[in-house]
Amino acid sequence: MAQPAEASAPTRRLGKLAIDGAEEGRSPPARTQGPGGIPWQVVEITIETAAGPGRVEVTLPDREPAFLLVLTHGAGGTPDTPDVLAVRDAGLALGAVTAQVTQPYVVRGARAPGSASRQDAAWAEIITALQEAHPGLPLVQGGRSNGARVACRTARAVDALGVIALAFPLHPPGQPERTRAGELSDAGTEVLVLNGDRDPFGVPEESEATHVVVLPGETHALSKNPAHIGEVVTGWLREVLARQQGTRRRS
Repeated sequence: MAQPAEASAPTRRLGKLAIDGAEEGRSPPARTQGPGGIPWQVVEITIETAAGPGRVEVTLPDREPAFLLVLTHGAGGTPDTPDVLAVRDAGLALGAVTAQVTQPYVVRGARAPGSASRQDAAWAEIITALQEAHPGLPLVQGGRSNGARVACRTARAVDALGVIALAFPLHPPGQPERTRAGELSDAGTEVLVLNGDRDPFGVPEESEATHVVVLPGETHALSKNPAHIGEVVTGWLREVLARQQGTRRRS
């Protein structure tokens, strides 16, 4: 259930999301210029889940949205790292409603996500609330590191069109036998993986549904060349969305 970030603040409705500070005498949602000079509107919301509240920064372009792009952080992190922001900006340039999610465990002050099943269930609740607020939009979800794992594990359940996996941690450092490759293959949809060639967590192998881009000189942080990440993501998103539109026309 989506709620205002501050329950006592005046709100207005935007879709099914309650947004702070929109009544007379209060500041409206922030407006700024996006990629290519596209104006956008930024709002912050809280979504309640069984694991506690999640914080979401939703960015809305001032045009008819083309898809919903939901992104999240790595373990104990925040969804504003250079790689995540590069993906967000690529989505906005293509007309996405974007949502940067701070997961409930981080909101409550934990550094580690804990139970994967609880984490996945909370993520699905957040996605459902966002889908209800923006009905009919194709969903692409993603994240970095642990957030990439969540996006892969839940892709089937939330009917994601595609997954963007930044710095997917294939295995713990130095333990290649503890592979997580199954999370990629079980996603049930197209997955774009971007990993650095110096990532101690390993680099997944490409498969029929998983496209892997290895970024030279990058570590697990993926912080050296976010512009290139944006270029790769833009091309992949265009292809995935074009295939989805072609499928709709034939059906």
